Amino acid sequence: MLYSIIDALQKSAIHIDSLLKKCKFEYLDSINITGDNQLGVDVEANNIFKEALLELDAIKGICSEEENEAIYKKDSNGVYLVAFDPLDGSSIVSSNLSVGSIFGIYNEEFCAKNLIASGYIIYGPRLEMVVAQDSVNHYVYSDGGWRNIGSLTLNDKGKINSPGGTQKNWSTKHKILIESLFLEGYRLRYSGGMVPDLHNLLCKGGGLFSYPSTSDAPNGKLRALFEIFPFAFIFEKAGGEAIGGISDGSGLSRILDLKIDSIHQSLPCFFGSKYEIERVKLAYK
Repeated sequence: MLYSIIDALQKSAIHIDSLLKKCKFEYLDSINITGDNQLGVDVEANNIFKEALLELDAIKGICSEEENEAIYKKDSNGVYLVAFDPLDGSSIVSSNLSVGSIFGIYNEEFCAKNLIASGYIIYGPRLEMVVAQDSVNHYVYSDGGWRNIGSLTLNDKGKINSPGGTQKNWSTKHKILIESLFLEGYRLRYSGGMVPDLHNLLCKGGGLFSYPSTSDAPNGKLRALFEIFPFAFIFEKAGGEAIGGISDGSGLSRILDLKIDSIHQSLPCFFGSKYEIERVKLAYK
C-alpha cells in the first residue's frame, strides 16, 4: 500500500518538474494560512499532489502547507495520511535555484510518533527523490524512469554549516555556536531553500542545518508537520540526529518526540551529524 503512495508522488514530481520548466512564476493576490504570498505554481503543485493522493484507496486524508485544514476522505478504508509542502523554496524559484517538495506519511493520525515514511523531491539540474523508511534511498529520474542510485548515510562529523534566519535576529548563544563552527573550518552553504540545503548535507556526509528561535520568529519559521518532522525522520534513518524546541529554543528535544497543537505549527529546528548536534546541545544547555 505504501508503494502506491510513493508511485503517486513520483508521477506528481514529473508533472511538477515539467510545470517549473515553463517558468511562469507570477505571484497571486492570495496568501496561505502561514502568511506567505502564493505563486501560481504553489497552487498548481498543491493541486497536483492533492488530486493524485486522494484517488488512492490507501489514503485516509491529506494536509498541505497551502491548505487551511486537513482534508479527510468520506467513507474511506485507508489508514495513511500524507502531509506535504508542495513547493518548498518557491521564493527562490525565479532565480533558477533548486527547489523541492517535502512529504511525510503518517499512520492513522498526524503526529510525529506515527510517521512511518518520509521524503522529498528536488527539482534541480536532475529530478531526484529521496525516500526514508528503514533506510534512506536516493532515486534519480532519467530515460523515462526512476532509478535507485544508492542510500544516503551521514558521517559522525561533517564539514558544512547551513544557518537559517536573519543574523541580526539570532540570540547571542546561537551566534556563538555558528561562529565557533566556522572557526573550526566549516564551510558556509545556504541557498534559502530547505530541500537543497538539507539534500546537500545528506549527499556530502554531514554538517549542521539550523533554523533557530529568533527575535522576529520566537517559535521558528519552518512548519513541523510538512517540513520538520519528515526531515527529522530522514536524518535519523541516515544516522544523524534532529532536535528542536519551543519559545526561545531552550530545552531542545528529539524532534520526533515533540507534540504540536495545530497542523501549521512551526518549531525551531537543528538537523545534523551526531557531532554537530552535540555542539548544539552544549551551546543551548
